[in-house]
Formats: sequence, C-alpha cells, structure tokens
Amino acid sequence: MAKDKLEKSKKEITKDLTFWDHLDVLRFALMRSSIVIFALAIVAFYFTEFVYSEIILGPKNPDFYTNKLFCQFGHYINIESLCINQIDFNLNNLEMAGQFKSNLLISIIAGLIVAMPYLLTEMWLFIKPALTIKERKGVRGFVFFTTFLFSAGISFGYFLIAPLAINFLSTWTLSPDIENTFRLGSYISLVVMISLSTGIVFQLPILIYFLSKMGIVSVQTLKTYRKHAIVVFFILSAIITPPDMFSQLLVSIPLILLYEISIQIAKRVEKKRVQDL
Repeated sequence: MAKDKLEKSKKEITKDLTFWDHLDVLRFALMRSSIVIFALAIVAFYFTEFVYSEIILGPKNPDFYTNKLFCQFGHYINIESLCINQIDFNLNNLEMAGQFKSNLLISIIAGLIVAMPYLLTEMWLFIKPALTIKERKGVRGFVFFTTFLFSAGISFGYFLIAPLAINFLSTWTLSPDIENTFRLGSYISLVVMISLSTGIVFQLPILIYFLSKMGIVSVQTLKTYRKHAIVVFFILSAIITPPDMFSQLLVSIPLILLYEISIQIAKRVEKKRVQDL
C-alpha cells in the first residue's frame, strides 16, 4: 500500500513537470554523458600507442588471435587458404594532419564504446520516473542486456568479421601489375564500421522486446516474415562485409539466431500480457 502511494506521488511529480523541465533534465543527462565520453577519450588519446598498435592495427597482423586460430585450423584440415592476413602491408597517410585527425577519431570512438554502459544508465534514469512499478519490472535488466548484446556484437565484428574483411580486400587484385596501397583513414573506417555495425545490429532482441511490449509486433508477424527477414539479413551482411559468401554467412547466421531468439522473447511478452488480463 505504501509502495502504491509512493509510486502515485512520483507519478504526480513527473506529471507536474513541464516540457521545459523535462528538457532541462535531458540537458543535464546529455552534459554528464558528454563529460564521461570526453574524459574516456582523453584516456584513450593518452594511451594512443596501445590503442592504435594493439587494437586498431591488431586484425591485420599475422599474430592476431583470430588470424592465428584460422591458420592453425587451416593447417589441421589442410586448407592453407584459411591462413589469413599473413602478408603484412603498410598504411599511408596523405594529409598533413591526417594522423592527428585519425588519433582524435579513434579516441572519441573508444570513449563512446567504453562509456556505453554509463550512457545506457543515464537513458534508463531519464525514462524511469515516467514508468510505473509494473512497467519497471517489465524492462528490468535493460542496461545489462543492452550492454551485453552491444559488447557481443562489437567483439563479433572486431575479432571475426574485421580480420576476414581485411584479408579479402587487401589480397584482391585485378592484375599482378597493380600494387595495393591503403590510406590510414580507409583502414580505420573499415574496422570501426564493421565493429559498430555488428554492435548495433545485435540489439535486435531488445528492439523486438519493446515493439512487442507496445503491441506493434506479434509472434505471428515475426513468423510470417521470417523468410523476408533472412533475405534482409543477407543484404545487410553484404553491406557491412566484403563481397564473399563466407563472411556474409558468418554475419547472417548469428542474425538469424538472434531473430529466432526475438521470436521467443515476443512469445513470452504475449504470454505475460494474456496472464495480466
């Protein structure tokens, strides 16, 4: 009873806030988030040597964990082509401030990725007062599961897709007479785009959960459009990976599994909705 009164009081306080009050709360949340990202970016900038040499350049080096694992597996099954990224290549900088701008970009992106749990927490704290106790229970674990899926997606893209993409694109030639030279910015964009793209795409179960809670998506709809979703996944994987079937399959298969998990999540949401009626 006391909880209900407290909840009612909080709801009344939230309702009494004007649009500008909500905007003010949001402004302070964005300011705090920006400060955290900026602080972490400074840390990343300070450890530039490690961030650049070990993390950014890692996937192209022969001794990178994934490259060694593929190579060992290739030797085991006698498929030497699986020994990827064994030919090292140099990156060129063609702008006076190119390396400095790349350093800033890498630092900001690193700060954003590391700060993601805090950003999600700020988002949760912003929307939490507007929710009832029942609604809060329904989205319990939002920060944890969103962070987990984002981290899993980035790890999947960085450790698996990025090395394959680098190997494919760096060894593709039209003619032996043409020498490949790669811009620093082009390489960084490839690694970052693949890693962030998979991190975002791995949020599919979270998206389906909220759409199901709002009644926008149903289990039957997800099952009906399963084949369409698979086609979309292959198109999406073709966009974020090089044009070889192996890399596309590596991206598409986890997405299909996430879609099946999303169906089960939607099923649980609908079952809970029926029980509450």
